[in-house]
Amino acid sequence: MNAEGPHETDSARTDSGLRGSDRAASRHGFSRRGLLLGAGVGGAGVAAAASIGSGLRWGDPEPEVRTSRYGSETVPFFGERQAGIDTPAQAHALLIALDLREPRNAEGIQRLLRLLSDDASRLTAGRPALADTEPELAGNPASMTVTFGFGRRLIDRLDPRAAPAWLKDLPDFEIDELEPALCGGDLLLQLCGNNPISLAHARRIMLKSARSEARPRWIQNGFRSAHGAQEQGSSMRNLFGQVDETVQPERGGDGNEFAVWGHPPSGSAGALTPWVEGGTSLVIRRIQMDMDGWDELARSGKESSVGRDLSVGAPLTGTREHQDPDFEATSALGFPVIEEFAHIRRAHQVGPEEQILRRGYNYDDPASGEQISNSGLIFISYQADVDRQFLPIQRRLAEADRLNEWTTPVGSAVFAVPPGCQPGGFIGDFLI
Repeated sequence: MNAEGPHETDSARTDSGLRGSDRAASRHGFSRRGLLLGAGVGGAGVAAAASIGSGLRWGDPEPEVRTSRYGSETVPFFGERQAGIDTPAQAHALLIALDLREPRNAEGIQRLLRLLSDDASRLTAGRPALADTEPELAGNPASMTVTFGFGRRLIDRLDPRAAPAWLKDLPDFEIDELEPALCGGDLLLQLCGNNPISLAHARRIMLKSARSEARPRWIQNGFRSAHGAQEQGSSMRNLFGQVDETVQPERGGDGNEFAVWGHPPSGSAGALTPWVEGGTSLVIRRIQMDMDGWDELARSGKESSVGRDLSVGAPLTGTREHQDPDFEATSALGFPVIEEFAHIRRAHQVGPEEQILRRGYNYDDPASGEQISNSGLIFISYQADVDRQFLPIQRRLAEADRLNEWTTPVGSAVFAVPPGCQPGGFIGDFLI
């Protein structure tokens, strides 16, 4: 036993009733409580000392102190639908795929989902989670959202009859060079927000809550333009410099209700059926970009590969970003203005059902060896039915997209997104 043991024990006993900051201060002969009490007795002396230290004279007006409300914005966690889907995309994303530990039983999964839902409801509201050891980090959620996605094995353990037919791995595409460590997963946590410190804190809290029932399979970090760097609603740019996500269903309108939630407008020719009311699907594709090869391409070649003007994002047949492309337009020599294999032609909607909500994030990870960059796009897509909405577009892109020369899919995952929950419930409780 250490000879100093009895003294250390006495010190620990003395400090046991103090808060963390008071324990640290007590070792230096003062405490937070003592400072507060002393301020009431010797307040004038403290104020005078502060004035001298700040360069102010006694009686001078105090300088104006400005505080910012930025960071206090919250997005409700509870509701019929989960937040973080058609919520305006935040600046940062943290995607965590978990694998359930064996044996995977329904009781353990329910306990896991209940714990994680409680964490998410607190952290997105700017409140510390239960047993939060760093509660100060929870106070600036900055529009944080936590969105849950379920893999096939998780749903099968709760209710096999509830799993939608499209909840499976995507087909193999010739352009893919998938890394198993970046694919699949039983449970997805999509954390988005404008404060990366809050996201890092939420990640640690939720992984600690999950560790008895699940282990991380992969974690991906992504970013868009910083909050306030672009006008609200502006399209993001990927690291090729392209304006991305121009073609989107109308947010909050019939198009979004149809594409994401499976509710066609009256008189529509399309027909989709959501796997559960208030639920949708999520596809994640991690796409590595050959930045060095793209650098070697002339600007005209970059624009013809995409089919858009790089400066404003307009189709090559227009002048504004959101103009419809004219695929019939030809040049003076009779060639199509927008090439046959240009990206926007291959990705263009063919039928009424081919609508998806894009919510992508860039990544820029440390490079290795002689590489200058290890960058790309975490392509995130929401749609009511993967087979009928996402796959037709993906097949055309895989067959003949000019951008395939500079892009390589290295990760892929599909999740069923359950409905939201109400206070007292948890995400996935409809399966119980």
